[in-house]
Amino acid sequence: MKKIIVVICLSIISVYAFPQWIWQNPLPQGNTLSSVSFPNADIGYAVGDAGCVIKTIDGGTTWANLLSGTINNLYSVSFTDSNTGFAVGGNGTLLTTNDGGSNWTTLSSGTTNNVIRICFIGADTGYAVGFGGTIIKTIDGGTTWNTLSSGTTQDLYSICFPDSNTGFIVGVGGTILKTIDGGMTWTVLSSGTTKFLLSVFFSDVNTGYTVGEEGTILKTVNGGTNWTTLSSGTSFSLNSICFTDTITGYTAGGAGTILRTINGGITWTPLVSGTYTNFSSIYFTKANTGYVIGDYGTILKTTNSGSTWSVFSNGQSFSTNSVSFADANTGYTAGIGGTILKTCNGGANWDALSSGTTNDLQSIFFVNANTGYAVGVYGTIIKTSDGGATWTTLSSGTTIYLVSVFFNDISNGYVVGIWGTILKTSNGGSTWDALSSGTSEWLNSVYFPDADSGYVAGNSGTILRTTNKGITWSVLSSGTGNSLNSIYFLDANTGYTVGDSGIILKTSNGGTTWKALTSGTTSQLNSVWFVDANLGYAVGGDYFDGTIIKTIDGGTTWNTLFSGTNHRLRSVCFNDSNTGYAVGANGTILKTTNGGGYPVGLTELSSKSNVLRIYPNPTTSQITIETSELSHQDYFTLMNINGQVLLTRQIAEPKTQIDISNLPSGVYFVRLVDVKGVQVKKFIKQ
Repeated sequence: MKKIIVVICLSIISVYAFPQWIWQNPLPQGNTLSSVSFPNADIGYAVGDAGCVIKTIDGGTTWANLLSGTINNLYSVSFTDSNTGFAVGGNGTLLTTNDGGSNWTTLSSGTTNNVIRICFIGADTGYAVGFGGTIIKTIDGGTTWNTLSSGTTQDLYSICFPDSNTGFIVGVGGTILKTIDGGMTWTVLSSGTTKFLLSVFFSDVNTGYTVGEEGTILKTVNGGTNWTTLSSGTSFSLNSICFTDTITGYTAGGAGTILRTINGGITWTPLVSGTYTNFSSIYFTKANTGYVIGDYGTILKTTNSGSTWSVFSNGQSFSTNSVSFADANTGYTAGIGGTILKTCNGGANWDALSSGTTNDLQSIFFVNANTGYAVGVYGTIIKTSDGGATWTTLSSGTTIYLVSVFFNDISNGYVVGIWGTILKTSNGGSTWDALSSGTSEWLNSVYFPDADSGYVAGNSGTILRTTNKGITWSVLSSGTGNSLNSIYFLDANTGYTVGDSGIILKTSNGGTTWKALTSGTTSQLNSVWFVDANLGYAVGGDYFDGTIIKTIDGGTTWNTLFSGTNHRLRSVCFNDSNTGYAVGANGTILKTTNGGGYPVGLTELSSKSNVLRIYPNPTTSQITIETSELSHQDYFTLMNINGQVLLTRQIAEPKTQIDISNLPSGVYFVRLVDVKGVQVKKFIKQ
């Protein structure tokens, strides 16, 4: 047995709970949901973007967020009983659980294509389909999956088996495939359409339905030999279909569309969903009881066959552009349509305030518990002096799009906007003076580290500085032409600005020179915040990417954190080193209470083969790393909670001891790279 002594002294944050950003709005979460499955009337599961898995044990009244262990989008879920289930998703993701979703194990799907739909016909036999004509099958309860020959390279979207041998698949361009031998061979059927077919349902081997884009509904009564086009009465895409008996069926799709038939599809009646949200999946547990899910985490339920639908998700779906906390418990967000939300309990609840405007708000800033300002389009500036209970519209003297607001104290504040606009007030907003910025660029962010010195960042790499309270502004050389979206200064000398393509710049001399830092992302960064000289965060993202990055060494290195959302983030703030908030598109409000959690890639991964063991755990002085399979290519890395590599070693023996007595208390990870792939295990140094 080899013994390795690690002599390292690092100051780290000790976290014992699984790290994550917790959804505050919408609830239970705001990612798009793609699939829902109920193994019985009370217990149900839904999956969606960014590895989202949620569970109900009370028939949908309440939902809990589960940890899937993946950041890939999940597109389909299927449970064979209350505890045993499977989920599939992007990049060939295939997960299984045998404890009701408490833990998920990654299985090998044999493909890197997106896997879109999964179904099981009994406890042992299951199928999944996806892009590029992918079909995979298991006959051992999901332990192993084999690739079947589909005979097509078309993307496949849905699969249904009315019995153990007979199955149907639908997909791109009107594709319909059929098997009568359990998937060994597949026959191409003529659908009579080139529309994308997105969902298929068969009540028996002869009678089936498929739905798709532009309101397409097809029906067969002879096992798919012939298909008849039914009139749906809608041009919105239909994404999901199910039947509760031979004649009663439902389909759901775009713009809140839900249709019902009670005569086997001859006629379809639109039901009132009460929303224009796109629906991804519809599922009935009983003749009268059903669920639909979709964009922004929407969950609806009916108990009267669709006559009425109740909302079982809640929160604002308007984009949130800015967040500001007046103290540890009291915070505000501002966004589209004049929306302002307030929390008085650290984000547990958010209440909508009456802002007095319907104009989009881009920035909000609170000077103290009572006094705050928000700015936005058409020169909008509003102020509250009573903690948001009432808001007064101030005269800005302009109709320019205003983007950012900052106050030094109760009287002195600044606002910046497009076309080089800079406004200043010295009387708490009663009057505003236009300052000469010397530029016509779009200005995105303003920050004053002290009463005299201030900085502005904007498009085309623009950075401005004043040392005389805004009377004059100097153009600084940023060294980039990228748009800079946020600027933050720790003191008169040390500051950061972030922007497009993941750019981060740092100055240590009051902006005279700026150094480009390596952010580790190419996503747009919209907001930056530093807790102290070492600990900082930036957020942003592209259209389907909720990026959060973190530094613990003053920006020298940055690690990507798992945000838990694909929504673009627009603003971040921290109350202390552990407690922070990030807000963004579609009403997203996230909170962390452990400094943002572990970097992406440090989530514990499990494997049925259990190749990697670490013991004792917790420990005080040493650990033993044991691997049941060994090759000359195996190696492990020891990392701290922030993803910093403390030790890398090739594995020469089945058991390796590591002396960790000199490490600070906290959470650490061992990452094993072996012939089966990558595994990560967590241990705690006490």
